[in-house]
Amino acid sequence: MPSYRRTWVPGGTYFFTVTLHDRRSNLLTREIDLLRRVVAQTRRRHPFRIDAWVVLPEHMHCLWTLPPDDADFATRWKVIKSGFARRIPCHESRTLAQRRRGQRAI
Repeated sequence: MPSYRRTWVPGGTYFFTVTLHDRRSNLLTREIDLLRRVVAQTRRRHPFRIDAWVVLPEHMHCLWTLPPDDADFATRWKVIKSGFARRIPCHESRTLAQRRRGQRAI
């Protein structure tokens, strides 16, 4: 498991690159409306400002600014990733362990 160094700054601006497990997929652009809905729902529960967001077929780049008293970008990503994964059509292959846990690699 990777050991990331992260800076947690309340009210900070953060840059993220998020990739799909399958780098040949076009899931993000194919399901862009779903991604938009999940991000909007997440922002209502866990506010953040989107300074920039680029969605490519198999990865995305995001620039967010969090509220002044908040540095918890991890929860926001957890909600976005799980909300998106639960709602996408089941066409991708999953390992036995993923099926047992109800997980999907996105």
